[in-house]
Amino acid sequence: MRPRLRILNQLLLPHGREYVEINDCRAGHHAIASMQTRGAPAIAIVAALSLAAELCGLEFSSAATAQAHIRQQLAYLSTSRPTAVNLFDAVRRLNKVVDAAAADGADVCAAYVQAAEAMLAADIADNRAIGTHGARYIAETAGASSIKLLTHCNTGALATAGHGTALGIARTLHELNVLSHVYFTETRPYNQGARLTAFELLEERIPSTLVCDSAVSALLQSDPGIQAIIVGADRVAANGDTANKIGTYQLAITAHHHNRLFIVAAPSTSIDLDMPSGKQIEIEQRDPSEILVQSGFTKSSVATGSLEPASVQVAPLETRAWNPSFDVTPAALISAIVTEKGVITEQPNSSEFDIKAALS
Repeated sequence: MRPRLRILNQLLLPHGREYVEINDCRAGHHAIASMQTRGAPAIAIVAALSLAAELCGLEFSSAATAQAHIRQQLAYLSTSRPTAVNLFDAVRRLNKVVDAAAADGADVCAAYVQAAEAMLAADIADNRAIGTHGARYIAETAGASSIKLLTHCNTGALATAGHGTALGIARTLHELNVLSHVYFTETRPYNQGARLTAFELLEERIPSTLVCDSAVSALLQSDPGIQAIIVGADRVAANGDTANKIGTYQLAITAHHHNRLFIVAAPSTSIDLDMPSGKQIEIEQRDPSEILVQSGFTKSSVATGSLEPASVQVAPLETRAWNPSFDVTPAALISAIVTEKGVITEQPNSSEFDIKAALS
């Protein structure tokens, strides 16, 4: 039986659950670009497995032909989201596997499928390790037995192969019975927090409260018991500068002003050691309509489960909008970067990180 790849369509969450069949790279590319699936680790895994599903239905006349097809399709998948470094890291590693298999006279397609499936299992293990390291760091640094956190966007199981990165740390603290509350931002304009993080926290029965993106500074001012802001990352430069969902930078600024921990949680596959600083990171620009128009489902259809989509034009039709998907937080504003290998902090007497040395 041919292996199948099915993904949860996150565009329908939290009100509907639909699984989409991904049988080839074209479907995988569409799922990533349209944000049916999102989150840097999940993007890489869906891209890798979409090609694996495609290969299971193809036959090639030679190893060289298979190798050329795989390289071509991986290059195509790389165009789906330009900022998430995990995707490019996966492409690099998979090309290396395919080249080695072709050189050894092995089954190129089988080698590719095995490597792609291994990435899925490895991501879950990495996220568990991030949760353990991050939970220990927050508990020890905050010096409290009851932890309150704030998080941004969605960095949980929906953004990864399982457990999550920043939200994975919250999950681990919850499992240890030391997490008292999680605040989470709506994360405009796509509302990943209001839709997806809310969904995960409710499913896990973790005490939580949704806040407007613009309310975080007021919240930190009013509640000194919030010890840390934790976020994920789509790309971390060698010096620690971090590209993440738009709005992350302003959270780092207010965390610094209010003397709270600001923690980046990301697997080492999100770290780009060839990128000296955040100045070189390409920032994806998305459709202005995501800001100008509010989309969702009518309240009555959610109540009945019929899910009737609706769009509301908020701004005047002639309004221009600037809609970057990510921003770059300077390393100087980051307290720690948590990976599956441990917690990385700034160098002594420096506002930057030596990530290469920390990971070696």
